[in-house]
Amino acid sequence: MKQKTRSLYEKVVDFKRYGTVLLAVGIFFFIGVIIPSDTKTDMDLNICILSSMSFLAASILFFTFSKQCEMKLLEIEDGQDYYSKK
Repeated sequence: MKQKTRSLYEKVVDFKRYGTVLLAVGIFFFIGVIIPSDTKTDMDLNICILSSMSFLAASILFFTFSKQCEMKLLEIEDGQDYYSKK
């Protein structure tokens, strides 16, 4: 039981990190769309927009996975204590 609790806690932390990194990359691509430039073509803008939306969607997905693992962790008796200590 202790191993499952620890595994769930590590998943929560990892998914939050993945989500944060993907959010930062998505924002970086979005800033590339916002900043005006004469050398950008329509194809470049479309690629940046598509990349930005993809990274932001993946970020939301990982934050959702993190929340689901956190709920499972809180349902376990040992998980509540383990999560509150860390």
